Amino acid sequence: MLGGFLDKFKAGLARTRESVVDRIREAVGGKPRLDEETLEEIEEILIQADIGVDTSMDLIERLRERYGDADHEEVEQGVFDLLARELGSMLTVPTPIASTHRPTIILVVGVNGAGKTTTVGKLAKRFSDDGKKVMIAACDTFRAAAIDQLEIWAERTGADIVRHQAGADAASVAYDAMEAAVAQGIDVVLIDTAGRLHTKVNLMEELKKIQRVVARTIEGAPHETLLVLDATTGQNAVEQARAFHRDVSLTGLVLAKLDGTAKGGVIVAVTHELDVPVRLVGLGEGEDDLQPFDPEHFIAALLGRDNI
Repeated sequence: MLGGFLDKFKAGLARTRESVVDRIREAVGGKPRLDEETLEEIEEILIQADIGVDTSMDLIERLRERYGDADHEEVEQGVFDLLARELGSMLTVPTPIASTHRPTIILVVGVNGAGKTTTVGKLAKRFSDDGKKVMIAACDTFRAAAIDQLEIWAERTGADIVRHQAGADAASVAYDAMEAAVAQGIDVVLIDTAGRLHTKVNLMEELKKIQRVVARTIEGAPHETLLVLDATTGQNAVEQARAFHRDVSLTGLVLAKLDGTAKGGVIVAVTHELDVPVRLVGLGEGEDDLQPFDPEHFIAALLGRDNI
């Protein structure tokens, strides 16, 4: 299971790994120390891999302290060992998605096209497979297609669904779902929300309204607020996470579409800059391709290391 997961992770990070590992090896090139020119080149490589400016500068400072002032043997291997250690200290092992409350309310948010509705469906599959009684709240009332898509996921996973007609008030759907969840003894409620640009104030206010309605109906809800990010958007994902975290207090991130076209270094940038953990990663289109984020496997896949 873990071998297959690591293989998928490696495939998803292929573009980033090639641009990072091969270029750093070329930059270091058997040098006994890292001069400033080489350090600047490594910094540029890390930034272009979407690891983030602040994070890359921190990593370069660690490299400068260790390899910049005297000759060393095996500098190339040392560089990758140091990067692995530093990244490991930045990326903590995330806690499982909470399901201890009954019902547990999970709010799923994000911008248009990030993969929220598919993520909700895959989460329904995961919880249903764990023996949980699941309900989906179709609060993306802007898109009739989203409601229809969730109907399919509900049927496929055995989940209940609360839906209104397209154009209905999203907070009303959320309220009805909370009432039904309590009445029916539901374990987990997954709330799909409309895709919204993080710069649109009115849409963010609607999202806050859903939060308030849920909180008034179920104590402590929402128990999780997950932001779905499209891994292919690069550094824009950091800005999205910052805006959503400010407005709705995120408990975790889901990095979707982590395939060969993505720059997976954004995982490091988001978690390091915002201290919001990546909880799940989407590694493909299959129902079971949404997996818990494993920092050790991520670092191994990013740096081309097999000895984990």
